[in-house]
Amino acid sequence: MKPIMFIMPGQEELGESLLAGGGFEKGVLELRNFPDGESYIRVLSDVADAQIIILCQLHQPNEKILPLLLFVGTLRDLGVHSIGLVAPYLAYMRQDKRFHEGEGVSAQYFARLLSQQFDWLLTVDPHLHRIHALNEVYSIPSTALSAVQPIAQWLSGQVNKPIIIGPDGESEQWATKVALAAGCPFEVLSKERFGDREVRVSVPHVADFLDHTPVLVDDIISTGHTMMQAAAHLRESGMRAPVCIGVHGIFAAGALAQMQAAGLQVVTTNSIADPSNQIDLAPLILEGLQQFLQ
Repeated sequence: MKPIMFIMPGQEELGESLLAGGGFEKGVLELRNFPDGESYIRVLSDVADAQIIILCQLHQPNEKILPLLLFVGTLRDLGVHSIGLVAPYLAYMRQDKRFHEGEGVSAQYFARLLSQQFDWLLTVDPHLHRIHALNEVYSIPSTALSAVQPIAQWLSGQVNKPIIIGPDGESEQWATKVALAAGCPFEVLSKERFGDREVRVSVPHVADFLDHTPVLVDDIISTGHTMMQAAAHLRESGMRAPVCIGVHGIFAAGALAQMQAAGLQVVTTNSIADPSNQIDLAPLILEGLQQFLQ
């Protein structure tokens, strides 16, 4: 029996790519809301004893998680063999410690909730900071794939003479990985302080790269302020307007339009469906899925 993949709303384009390349059966699900806002779930596929894959990006998770859990409960009642979650964007990773008295550590609670419902988890570039690996909080087999290679492949085909720019010292490791995979140089913006308020930001070897296309890369683009500030510094240094790449385009209200109005080319992966999607994660995810479906 082929594994059955169910595609939750909002992930249709990536889901069709996975179905085309993975040899999965497409699951058929009726999901809608009653007039009072409660969810109606009906599984129309024969799922008895089947391996189930659910594709569901968890951006804006509060509106997605309850229907997802009701769906999982329905599948369990129908006698499935196993259920795995492919969440290209994994929510609730940032609140990984108690920053202020009385706060909850949401990353731990969310991980506990998903671990109780699923047999395995696959995601892409989760926001790992104080949590260094998913297995520190998830008790099920879990894998975090890296979008470095898909980004590098896109750069090689789409950008002339790219140079990866890290906006600060914390980004150096990420910039290095992308640059090495793409076979291109990288630089990290340097800050020189003159007194308490005056700071000059520049590219250390700007004269060597004036004919290159600067590329800013980050795991998440939300407000876009960090990239817009870095872009302004690059222009002040005499470089071209950069290409801005984000793995996950969360985009606060108006952020993408603001970045584009500033003359920036903004590119994201299709972890979250958005008009800025140009980098396809399907081959990466299909490769990662093999470990759970053998």
